[in-house]
Amino acid sequence: MSGRSPSLVSLFTGIGGLDLGLEAAGFSVRACVEIDHQARLALSRNRPHWPLLGEGDACRLKGPEILEMAGARHGDVDVLSAGPPCQPFSRAASWRGWPSGFSDPRARTIDALFRIVQALAPRVVLIENVPGFTARHLRELERRLARVNHAIGTAYAFAALPLQAADYGVPQRRLRVFLVAERDGRRVVPPPATHGAGPGLRSVATAWDAIGGLRLPGVPEALRPRGRWARLLPSVPEGANYLHFTARGGGPPLFGWRTRYWSFLLKLARSAPSWTLAARPGPGDGPFHWDNRRLSVPELAALQTLPLACELDCPHATGQRLIGNAVPSALGELLGKLILGQLLGRPAPPELRLTPPRRSDCPRPTRPARLPAEFRDRVGDHPDHPGEGRGPRPWGRRVGSERVNEFETPSM
Repeated sequence: MSGRSPSLVSLFTGIGGLDLGLEAAGFSVRACVEIDHQARLALSRNRPHWPLLGEGDACRLKGPEILEMAGARHGDVDVLSAGPPCQPFSRAASWRGWPSGFSDPRARTIDALFRIVQALAPRVVLIENVPGFTARHLRELERRLARVNHAIGTAYAFAALPLQAADYGVPQRRLRVFLVAERDGRRVVPPPATHGAGPGLRSVATAWDAIGGLRLPGVPEALRPRGRWARLLPSVPEGANYLHFTARGGGPPLFGWRTRYWSFLLKLARSAPSWTLAARPGPGDGPFHWDNRRLSVPELAALQTLPLACELDCPHATGQRLIGNAVPSALGELLGKLILGQLLGRPAPPELRLTPPRRSDCPRPTRPARLPAEFRDRVGDHPDHPGEGRGPRPWGRRVGSERVNEFETPSM
């Protein structure tokens, strides 16, 4: 591979968040696999030179098909990246009583992943998912990797890297875990944080850094808040959520403490990183723009550090889903630098190119509006969540003899 860009094969590519970052670090995408039609369209528009395999069903693909498209032989591929569907491993599945983990039919993608690892024998395997992926299932993942090693004589061993995106200059608080395995058993050293409040760290990138320069000529209907609580949003201070309207929150008490999702009426603060972007937010779920509307597709992409060459030609809800399911590309660039320098013995770029430049013109927060008249009859005492003060318990549990309506705590 001397003199050539290191090769990358991508599974469960989505709109390419992880792989756009790896590309920025110097990798060449030789083949990618994605089944979602809208994601495939986005890839075709933004990265037409990335080869897309067939209909994109990783569960039906054979290793020789991938190698043929990548122009590689067994053992030639430098990195196999994969972001298998996270829903089976998310907190929402266990909290709401859905099938979770490997009992979820969607987890068959993990079987496909390990089958393709065995067929390709790449130098490095890079897997991204939610923290629950490793918190509850790392032992099973290691067992499956051991079976691959036994079958083809490799020595892959996972290093688990939980990375908070805001610690590396991404203008969003988004915690994800990355599993890195090298064919001969070498382990990658986790990257130290570069941004934060500690000594020697740069200040975190903010929502204003990422989207302060983006202006909308008007507010399209798709960005207008909907639902019962839409007119309450202007009364939420920047950076706050519904907890402002509790007895502990300082605003007129309309709700009990910790009785709603953290994302309910959640609003961005210009001077801080964005909260985690959701793929399918409900009508009252944020994060909302400080101008009391939904974030536009270009704003969502900027907060995810996606270097998209053109806008996604799709309805807003589809764009939100595609971008909300993506990995911040700057994290992919960070992982690419680590893999190049530590595992492939190649020079890596000194700085991340995909993090936003700092802006010095951040305005003061807008003063929140007065409580609308239609909500004033709700002001009063509201029971707090009856748990231990750390948020709700999984769905289906009981408090005393009563089954409560339970909600999840912050996704940070």
